[in-house]
Amino acid sequence: MTTPTEATDRSAHEQPEFGVLYAEIQQFYAHQMQLFDSFLAESWAGTFTEEAVFDVPTLPHPVRGRAGLVACVRHNEEAARRTGERLRHWLGMLDVQPRPDGTVHTRAYALVYLTPTGGEPTVHRVCVMEDTLVRRRGHWRTAHRVVSRDDLR
Repeated sequence: MTTPTEATDRSAHEQPEFGVLYAEIQQFYAHQMQLFDSFLAESWAGTFTEEAVFDVPTLPHPVRGRAGLVACVRHNEEAARRTGERLRHWLGMLDVQPRPDGTVHTRAYALVYLTPTGGEPTVHRVCVMEDTLVRRRGHWRTAHRVVSRDDLR
């Protein structure tokens, strides 16, 4: 017979291991978004699986695979160079849901700030980002991302 203890009475989100997982996922996203905003295309694409799906409303079709992800970043870099505007992505309200198969489902709010050269930053977009993350060789990778925008609902 097992006697319930404080540790066994806790939900999965209250276990100490969940705190470590949550911190890992937050660090993963901080790194990933900074790569994206810095136009480090290959490094950013490397935070996705080889067969990743990237489905965002600013593109006509979901992007599949790292080569397509690199092309997206290069396109963004060219647009920024042309317009003189910078975009910065901030994630918050991160919900992390471990799955029995070892994947992790996340859902977060994403605010996109736009700053014109010499101008004031403004909130450009308010989005919801939902990911499926997998561990590959000890590192988290995005296998599937869907982004929705509040203004397009």
